[in-house]
Amino acid sequence: MHPPEVGGGGGRDSGDGFPDYERRLRRARLGLICGVVAISMIFVILTATFFLRQSAVVLDPQTHSYVRMWAPVLLPVRILLWNTFVLLLSSIVLELARRDVAREMVLAPVRAIVGNADDRSFQIPWLSITALLGLLFLFGQWLAWQDFRAHGFRASTAGPSPFFYVLTGTHALHLMVGILILLYAAVMSLFRQTIEQKRIVVEVTRWYWHFMGVLWVYVFALLLLGG
Repeated sequence: MHPPEVGGGGGRDSGDGFPDYERRLRRARLGLICGVVAISMIFVILTATFFLRQSAVVLDPQTHSYVRMWAPVLLPVRILLWNTFVLLLSSIVLELARRDVAREMVLAPVRAIVGNADDRSFQIPWLSITALLGLLFLFGQWLAWQDFRAHGFRASTAGPSPFFYVLTGTHALHLMVGILILLYAAVMSLFRQTIEQKRIVVEVTRWYWHFMGVLWVYVFALLLLGG
């Protein structure tokens, strides 16, 4: 969906309200693709290292036989399942935010008429709710770390324990980026920034956020099946 024309003329010249929308959106999407590819490569490397360590064997000097150093761990499955639900719910909420922005685009010409600019009904702060759900997910991950550590599985423990911290920690760091962007978009709404700028931020952020959700499901499944 393209933002409506609110300026004079029919072309995309300097007199239009959104002259650079398509170009800026393409540039933002290109940046998103580069970021997603880079993050994916990080997790591909971590996954390869995970399976290499899982299949590695060492020579036992006492029995003179090869043994595996990979020991099973007790994952905080209930907490991780709850975190998964929270993150997937946040994706749904973010889609509701995108729907509101699309509706605001359609109504932009009407609101541009003198006397209707401030005639806006109450809008649910979907972006802020999504950010709060993201913070709730991070808090749940911290609880999972505490539970994992309470069972004696530390980052220095041999086996899959370090990978639990590395995989979940790397995912959490990248999720924080999405939360910061969501908070930025929410602040934009308070200061009445242009609808095109808000649309680009929400459009790019929602795909990044959905990617984070899919990536988390992958990480959870990897730890559950490989641990």
